[in-house]
Amino acid sequence: MIISEQKPLEEILESLKEYKKIFIVGCGDCAATCKVGGEPELLKMKQLLEEHGKTILGMCIPEAPCVASKVKTEFAKNMKLLREAEAILVLACGLGIQSVKDNDRLGLAVLPGCNTLFGAVIDAQGNFYEKCSMCGECVLDVTGGICPITLCSKGLLNGPCGGMDKGKCEVDKDKDCAWVLIYRELEQKNKLKKFREIKKARDYKKSTKPHKLTLPS
Repeated sequence: MIISEQKPLEEILESLKEYKKIFIVGCGDCAATCKVGGEPELLKMKQLLEEHGKTILGMCIPEAPCVASKVKTEFAKNMKLLREAEAILVLACGLGIQSVKDNDRLGLAVLPGCNTLFGAVIDAQGNFYEKCSMCGECVLDVTGGICPITLCSKGLLNGPCGGMDKGKCEVDKDKDCAWVLIYRELEQKNKLKKFREIKKARDYKKSTKPHKLTLPS
């Protein structure tokens, strides 16, 4: 799940100041779950923009705007309205925004209505927790399923730093030290041998961006 939040209205209006005729694109997946890109949010944005003198020509909510085929399907349905538009405001994460731009054949201005925060898991109460930094070199097999890259404030790979105090992080005293959590998890599973192994330096070439994955045909 990609977590995003809606930009302040003032910031959105500033990005749209050169444009009057706007088409709004939402997201039926992650952004809808975060309550920033679903139908209620698009309708509210339409109302706010119209109150500030904008003309909203139409709206669509691709099931997952990060998937090109979903965007193309919705754009085909709304092509007449899009041809009249000057800009597209996208209430989705950065992936959805860039996918909309990549699949816009009209060369319209494609502008973000949201800030992308992090990738998260969702607990039973619907809260979002960042767990993975998508670093390209997963070590969960040796850290008891707990990611030090994400959960350690310093992203350390070889145990706690000297600032750890009574199991808490020196950066945030209310935060558990990730490596203490890893130690306790491995201790419970009788896997402390893994904890004592010195790990190789991270291969940062795997984190070089942008990534590309070509699926076998």
